[in-house]
Amino acid sequence: MTSPQQPEPSKQPEPSAVKGLAEGYAAKAGLHRTHDGRIDVLKSAGGIQGIAESIVPGLVFLIAFTITRDLTPSLVAALASAAVFTVVRLVQRRPLTQALAGVVGVGISAWLANTTGKAEDFYLPGFFTNTAYILAMVISIAIKWPVAGLLFGIIRNEGLDWRKDPARLKAYRLGTWIIVAVLVLRLIVQVPLYLMGEDGLAALATTRLIMGAPLYILGVWIAWLVTRPVPADADAPTSDHPPKPSSSGV
Repeated sequence: MTSPQQPEPSKQPEPSAVKGLAEGYAAKAGLHRTHDGRIDVLKSAGGIQGIAESIVPGLVFLIAFTITRDLTPSLVAALASAAVFTVVRLVQRRPLTQALAGVVGVGISAWLANTTGKAEDFYLPGFFTNTAYILAMVISIAIKWPVAGLLFGIIRNEGLDWRKDPARLKAYRLGTWIIVAVLVLRLIVQVPLYLMGEDGLAALATTRLIMGAPLYILGVWIAWLVTRPVPADADAPTSDHPPKPSSSGV
């Protein structure tokens, strides 16, 4: 009588494909670190020029519409301001990804506002983008691949080893929740202003500026601090539990 075949022990090889995706996304997201291993939050937000590219078109639209009360020239002005940044990057011979993404985003917003005839719809696509990020991050937390870990782990040279440490996984899940909270806060504040129509347009545009890059920078910085590794106790190493290698992150 043959004994039942024993299942082979499950192997958990290094998910290099996921690691590669994380590295690629971190690069595309523009995440950077300083020479001492800390996250460069301002540079990660695109630097001064990148922040300007994200807020100027919306600001130009608001100013133009406030002055003219005419939707078409206001939308043209917003598109023109976004196009200017693309030209500037061409002259500087810098990557066009962020500027082109900005032009596409402004173009979609302008098309929607022009189609509906409602100035407040210029800001509507941002709500859908924001919601998509929230869903993606919540899913990443649920499946134990929190976005904060994928991005910060690359910067800290942790790779994906943090997933093997329950404490690090918990920290990165918390860090991701912090970023989610920032995105949810945007919706809580801005959706009611959008529903007010033109009466809430100025307040909506203002909160979009304040809760855009500035709030993103604050959220990422807090998430970075909350997820920083706890230094290993170098005074009490054991053969079974050797001290962890020091991380380059804070």
